[in-house]
Amino acid sequence: MRIRSLRKARGWSLDNLAERAGISPSQLSRIETGHRRISLDQLSAISAALGKSLDELVESPDDSDVVIRPERDETRGLTTWLLTQDNGPQGLTVGKMRITEQAGGVTPDDLGVHPGRDWFTVLSGAIVLYLGERVIRVEAGQAASFATMTPHTLRSDQGPAEILMILDHNGERSHLQPGAGHRP
Repeated sequence: MRIRSLRKARGWSLDNLAERAGISPSQLSRIETGHRRISLDQLSAISAALGKSLDELVESPDDSDVVIRPERDETRGLTTWLLTQDNGPQGLTVGKMRITEQAGGVTPDDLGVHPGRDWFTVLSGAIVLYLGERVIRVEAGQAASFATMTPHTLRSDQGPAEILMILDHNGERSHLQPGAGHRP
């Protein structure tokens, strides 16, 4: 959202814009910093006060709303592209993951559990899925789906591998958040 940059371009303080839009300066501050969701009536009032259309107010000032940049986690051997923003349909997250950490040497501490189900398809390379006591090789063009209360982790097999995954909220929190407890 471009509220702050448009306000500053006019040389207005928070108080100036807040008064023109009929909202409190503290509400406007929280809206600008992303600590408060903006209602449609507030958005309309701010838009009118700034003399901008709603489209102009919410358009991204750069390409961040179009280009999906990778998140690298060198310690876990992962690069992740989040393909959905703010939870996708039915609260699901879609992501692409490049896994470079090789199979082998997996300990029980590497395995994690969380409520729900995980699903992935291998786009390139091969993945070794450690699922409880089972070790399952999943190759390019194949997919896997499993209950995540079974201890699990993924590793690449003989070189980097890329997967497309669909995760519920618990899977996203466990696999994609920085410092997540267990590996993919």
